Amino acid sequence: MLRQEAIAKSLEVPVAVVRPASPSLLDTAKAYLALTKPRIVVLLLVTTLPAMILAGGEMPSPWLAFLTLAGGMLAAGGANAINCYIDRDIDSMMARTRGRPLPAGAVEPERALLFGILLGVISFQELALGVNLASAFLALGAMAFYVFVYTMWLKRSTDQNIVIGGAAGAMPPLVGYAAVTGGLDWAALALFGIIFLWTPPHFWALAQRYKADYARASVPMMPVVRGDAETNRQSLIYTVALVACSLALIPAASMGPVYIVTASLLGVGFLAMSLRLWRNPRPSASKAVFTYSLAYLALLFVAIGVDPFVA
Repeated sequence: MLRQEAIAKSLEVPVAVVRPASPSLLDTAKAYLALTKPRIVVLLLVTTLPAMILAGGEMPSPWLAFLTLAGGMLAAGGANAINCYIDRDIDSMMARTRGRPLPAGAVEPERALLFGILLGVISFQELALGVNLASAFLALGAMAFYVFVYTMWLKRSTDQNIVIGGAAGAMPPLVGYAAVTGGLDWAALALFGIIFLWTPPHFWALAQRYKADYARASVPMMPVVRGDAETNRQSLIYTVALVACSLALIPAASMGPVYIVTASLLGVGFLAMSLRLWRNPRPSASKAVFTYSLAYLALLFVAIGVDPFVA
């Protein structure tokens, strides 16, 4: 009997213990980069350099432009990383966001928080020492507003979250403007107003596509709380205000023909698409508004940057 057991034991196939592979350095770097939400950061930076050109009436020095853009990038990336830390519970419930580093387990939550704070500290020091205090405090203020006012308070408590919270995303041109002039004026405030008023129709068009996601996570986005019809009505109102603000920049900054023509044509297009969405709400129409809004902001600020060079 003992001999038979020994023979049987000798015939057993050893089971290999499979240990999860440690992430490579490249994978870890990609995860930390994803925390900063690079696509959002790029969109914000698109508005910074044209504001610098408008403020000075010419292309800023390469060194000043680099320091300002780098500081803004660090501040925005830090705010986004902290947002990922705070919203990790929401992100894990939404199909659109559950692949982000924290829900996916690619980065430890505490490390993400520390990473975001570190980026903010570096941003403030770099702008304060390399540019000026005005740009440093504006970038810090945008970061604090996004984290404490939008992420920690408004996002989970009111359907006006993205309206008020949009002030954070409207700060980059102020940072760029102040980097050149050391202060702000009516032209800078008009730039702020353009992005502030652009944010609701832009983001609500996206929120309609992911309404079920937001409802599942109990985030009171406008389409979830008020429905698509009311969302589209308010989007149209904000679009009208946006176009008016974009035209108000003409006297505020003595804009020339390049900007006047571009702002007018883009504004007519945005109004037409928002009106169509209001009258005939369909997923394809909301997607079209979202896509157009991205092109609108990019082209409008390109025109702002080009206009001073055209007599």
